[in-house]
Amino acid sequence: MKLPFLFPYLLALILLSACQPSQPTNMDDHHHEDDQDEDGHHDEHEEHEDNHDEGEHSDHVELSPDQAREAGIVLGEASEAPLLETLSLPAELRFDADRIAEVSPQVSGRIIRLYAGEGDIVSRGSALALLSSHEIADLKAQFLTAMAAENLAEEALKREETLFADRITSETDLLAAQAAFTKAEAERDAVENQLHAFGITHSDLDKLSSAPDGTLANIVLHAPIAGTIIRRNATLGAAVSAEDASAPTLFTILDDSVLWADIAVYKQDTEFVSKGALVVLRSESGKVLAEGQIESVLPVIDETSRTGTARMIIPNPDGEMRPGQFATAEISTGSSSQVLQLPSGAIVAFEGRDVVFMPTDDGFEPHPVVTGRSTGETTAILSGLETGESVVVEGAFTLKAQLEKDAFGDGHNH
Repeated sequence: MKLPFLFPYLLALILLSACQPSQPTNMDDHHHEDDQDEDGHHDEHEEHEDNHDEGEHSDHVELSPDQAREAGIVLGEASEAPLLETLSLPAELRFDADRIAEVSPQVSGRIIRLYAGEGDIVSRGSALALLSSHEIADLKAQFLTAMAAENLAEEALKREETLFADRITSETDLLAAQAAFTKAEAERDAVENQLHAFGITHSDLDKLSSAPDGTLANIVLHAPIAGTIIRRNATLGAAVSAEDASAPTLFTILDDSVLWADIAVYKQDTEFVSKGALVVLRSESGKVLAEGQIESVLPVIDETSRTGTARMIIPNPDGEMRPGQFATAEISTGSSSQVLQLPSGAIVAFEGRDVVFMPTDDGFEPHPVVTGRSTGETTAILSGLETGESVVVEGAFTLKAQLEKDAFGDGHNH
């Protein structure tokens, strides 16, 4: 076949190929795959973010009713009541001046026996020490002599009365016998009263006539009050003098079953503090030590501290409070109008704000509140709660600790 004859056919094939639609190239395929990869990666990222948001820590504590009960969670309701107006002032516990005794010798002599020492608890009338005193020996001897003279005078009087009744003696003799008996009785009374002044009892005097030799000089020093011996200066064999006012007391006894709480009242607060005002006395840690009222307000202002003193008398039967202990006196000065309030322990600080915990379907969550004045036991709620709403009144700190623990474990800061 000749070449000119084939040319029209070749030209037709070329034109036909040029008219066919172009196929996707490898570059187009690669670009399409990249778009899919990017779309897929984006979807996975969004899914990761969604999962992250779902696992993020929330301010919520999940607890079943049984778990809450075991954790000590107690619910209560916010209620309205008058809020007591109080004044907090410093106080110091002191000895009751009427319940401390300084025991000194009433006669001069020498200590020959000790019955009690520092720290011993004694009753009123307990023996503290035994003294040997010449003065007591002389007085006891005088008493025995006066007793004998009185007995003789009494017998003489009875004899004269019998003789006078039988008209054997005269009335003058009877009167003389009566006068002698009266004199002897008076002399015995005088010596007996001196012995009583030194602590010698009637029981002691009844035993004098049968007392062993050498014991007439002995005298027992007794405790004038019940209490604890907090100081003893008496030593065995020491000479003591009743006339030496500068000599230290032999024993100091303190009855701390009742104490004084002396409250320092600043000059500007004197108008709010008066006798009969109710007082709650708290330790430095906030523990309630005693509740009572002001018994007296001293009518002077200390020139140095510029404070007055209000005194509260507090029972201390168990000896838990100690003289010298410092405390805070919360003095009631009146009451406010009705305010919404909660126990102070229901309110905790969380994430820089005051919150209370409110129950949810499956646990508890914090709820912010604005607080007002606090009396220690109760705190006013200015906003954030309504009367009757249920809140955790005991165990709020437990729930707060759980939230903080969860936040730390998740690595989030709130």
